[in-house]
Amino acid sequence: MFEIIAVIAGYILKATWLMLPAYIANPTAVVFGGGTPIDFGKNWKDGRRIFGDGKTFRGLIGGTICGIIIGLIQMQVPPQFSLGAFTFSAIVALSFGALLGDVIKSFFKRRLGLERGAKFLLVDQLDFVAGAWVLAYIVEPKWFTDNFTFGIIITVIILTPILHRLTNIIGYYIKLKKEPW
Repeated sequence: MFEIIAVIAGYILKATWLMLPAYIANPTAVVFGGGTPIDFGKNWKDGRRIFGDGKTFRGLIGGTICGIIIGLIQMQVPPQFSLGAFTFSAIVALSFGALLGDVIKSFFKRRLGLERGAKFLLVDQLDFVAGAWVLAYIVEPKWFTDNFTFGIIITVIILTPILHRLTNIIGYYIKLKKEPW
């Protein structure tokens, strides 16, 4: 039984370590958000906003920079204490890709007629993971496949909605988010 717990804990630690640039970029975009929306307030051909007021240049840049900073710190951890090595381009891809995935999700939410803050079950929790993974795979395919094994991918898919919910509840109570989801 102890071996199973140790294996699960190992997967959780490594998955969290590898996803940390994306896990930091996503909520810090909310902290730095505000200002000019990425879509400049424009509507798509369906008459709805392209992304909405919640996707701003400050959030995109601030969140990406925070993800990169945490990744640069991770790169300084000696290999014997690390749970996986990073390249600079992988860090940038995970950080920016996370926010790109969130922006793309907002585009589709607007097309479906869902307003800002409306629940979009599982998509709201995993959009940034998909964006981070796709961009990281495009930029660093060998690094991605070496690190994101089947077990790590499954761990991230299970762990992320739990972490996402917890961070959103915290963001709601400290008045950074209007909804706790």
